[in-house]
Amino acid sequence: MSRRALRRLRGEQRGQEPLGPGARHDHASRGGTEREGNRGSEGGSALTINIEDLEEGPVLNGERPECLLTGNRRRSQSGGADAKKAGEMAGKAAPPEQSNISGKLRKKKKKQKNKKNTTGEILENGLEDIDRLLERIEDASGFCPPPSHPAPADTETLYTELKRYFGARAVLGEQRPRQRQRVYPKCTWLTTPKSTWPRYTKPGLSMRLLESKRGLSFFAFEHSEEYQQTQHKFLAAVESMEPNNIVVLLQTSPYHVDSLLQLSDACRFQEDQEMARDLVERALYSMECAFHPLFSLTSGTCRLDYRRPENRSFYLALYKQMSFLEKRGCPRTALEFCKLILGGVLEPDEDPLCMLLLIDHLALRARNYDYLIRLFQEWEAHRNLSQLPNFAFSVPLAYFLLSQQADLPEQELSSAREQASLLIRQALTMFPGALLPLLEYCSVRPDAAVATHSFFGPDAEISQPPALSQLVSLYLGRSHFLWKEPATMSWLEENVREVLRAVDSGDPAVEACESRRKVLYQRAPRNIHRHVVLSEVKEAVAALPPDVTTQSVMGFDPLPPLDTIYSYVRPERLSPVSHGNTIALFFRSLLPNYTMEGERLEAGGAGGLNHNQGLNRLMLAVRDMMANFHFHDVEAAREDNPEGDGEWD
Repeated sequence: MSRRALRRLRGEQRGQEPLGPGARHDHASRGGTEREGNRGSEGGSALTINIEDLEEGPVLNGERPECLLTGNRRRSQSGGADAKKAGEMAGKAAPPEQSNISGKLRKKKKKQKNKKNTTGEILENGLEDIDRLLERIEDASGFCPPPSHPAPADTETLYTELKRYFGARAVLGEQRPRQRQRVYPKCTWLTTPKSTWPRYTKPGLSMRLLESKRGLSFFAFEHSEEYQQTQHKFLAAVESMEPNNIVVLLQTSPYHVDSLLQLSDACRFQEDQEMARDLVERALYSMECAFHPLFSLTSGTCRLDYRRPENRSFYLALYKQMSFLEKRGCPRTALEFCKLILGGVLEPDEDPLCMLLLIDHLALRARNYDYLIRLFQEWEAHRNLSQLPNFAFSVPLAYFLLSQQADLPEQELSSAREQASLLIRQALTMFPGALLPLLEYCSVRPDAAVATHSFFGPDAEISQPPALSQLVSLYLGRSHFLWKEPATMSWLEENVREVLRAVDSGDPAVEACESRRKVLYQRAPRNIHRHVVLSEVKEAVAALPPDVTTQSVMGFDPLPPLDTIYSYVRPERLSPVSHGNTIALFFRSLLPNYTMEGERLEAGGAGGLNHNQGLNRLMLAVRDMMANFHFHDVEAAREDNPEGDGEWD
């Protein structure tokens, strides 16, 4: 600490040095005389500090010994003797008036010790006691033995006064080494670590480079042996259907990704959106900390194979984070996450989560019409985006909304309006079964000519293939509110009438679209089913085929690929009743808590029940089961209703 800072701590200011010949010789002598005079004028302090211990040693000519002065410790040993002699000479050369003043000040100090301190004296005298304590702290690190420390209550009071006068930075300087030892979180792109999270330690998750070919680098997440054991425990916890088991697992492994994702779904079902979002962010942070040094989110040349179970967690964490951002009213950020999943670092050709069914919705919500139009123009040739109902309706809507902007030239507005009308007519011709459900979602009553027409009537919705019905339900359940504007409805009504005229006139494009519908939409691929499960749109989930709805769908891995590439296999678990007799299996199916004597002994339990006790427990279980049976009295029901409900024709 500099001399200026020490002078500020002691309350000294420039121009307050004592006058006299002694002031020309030594700074230490001058400081000691001034401090002694201040003590005499101000009196004692109300702070409970042992002043007698601080005043050990004689006071000679207004000076303290070297071990009690702060300035003496800063001097070099070569100049210490000369300075001391100069101080003695200054004391001898002092005039008698100055010595008389010092004597009066000491007498005044003794008188004021017997008086009660007021509130103003507490604040003023506290500074002098602070000066003494600082001297003791500095002397403790120097040549003199350290003095006794104040009581904890006194230290707290002292620190409070120090903060009021000099600020926390000057007072808490001794605690800075502890702050330097704090572990700062790693800076990440996908999420920001929070102070409420557990301290991050590597959970055993890493990433390795598999191969590089054709300018692309293929990576894969890798699980260590410890992480594999945690994964096995997680699968056992999921099979138990008890979320508390996952909570217990996260207490020992707070950054296990699949546990965080699964528990996030459980919190979301319980309407705890904040905790669900926090768990997903923690999962993203854990995976980003495991990135390979060559793995980049923005290069567009890195790939993660969805067929590997270790990579799927990253896909699902990104998707869930994107969903939370959309629900929070951040569609532009959600659109960037969607771009990342679709074509940033993952698999734009395979699209395992079928993000093409969602990106148009986010682009419209973010009012990024130019991006949606450009994506449609560039990908239509090789991806046939016009065959998806969401793109068939969203792109003309983007053109129409773009034509409503007043800051564009008149020529561009007219061109966008014409393109919007052309594309919406093609969409209505290709997907006529989407019109009436859309009007119903928007609470608009259709015209009688439209509702009764064979092309747009109820038959159009019933006759379309199941896969197409699923895609239409997904789009309308997610984006119907974008069509509720009066201007949009008026524009849609105009084009519906134009399509009806074309149908009545026998346009060949109508028959061509009908034949394409029958051929293209026989069955939806597995990635579309996976997207429907993740979207949780009720109308689309209800349209899933039975072979999908009968499967057990897990939130951490919904509908895994049939050609999954496993890097390690979960060990088989032998059930304790797999080798039991038929009676034991029967009672196990009726009473899950029932345990046979042999099973308990094989599990390692000591002091098991004897055979008679096991039979008694079995009989009690059977009696309890029979007591819960309730039989319906058919004869009584007939007496209550003798005429019956009538006969079936």
